[in-house]
Amino acid sequence: MRYIVDDVDAAIGFYRDQLGFEVDMHPAPPFAMLSRGDLSLLLSAPSGQGGGGQTLADGSTPKPGGWNRFQIVVEDLAAEVERLKQAGVAFRSELVIGVGGNQVLIEDPSGNLVELFEERRQQP
Repeated sequence: MRYIVDDVDAAIGFYRDQLGFEVDMHPAPPFAMLSRGDLSLLLSAPSGQGGGGQTLADGSTPKPGGWNRFQIVVEDLAAEVERLKQAGVAFRSELVIGVGGNQVLIEDPSGNLVELFEERRQQP
């Protein structure tokens, strides 16, 4: 997964400190590679350099945001929501109660979405 971000260093801090990602590499200011379990997250800032943030031939520049997202499964969504609110993390949604579980959408510093999801527990 790749996210375009405004500030790679700010994004690294968010994903590492708030969501438990590891920094695998940060070889240049506009690029970093992070991981959390089996999930690899590439962070690219718009730049004139090569890579995912490069301006395209038609002059368009990649921008962060939108509605695409990845999901992190958590054991206690209420506790995570409280912890992240205390840390000043931006929320795009309130708690959504779903058929298979509950979710909330948070934003990284550039407005990219991450879904936190707690599976509905089966009653014995």
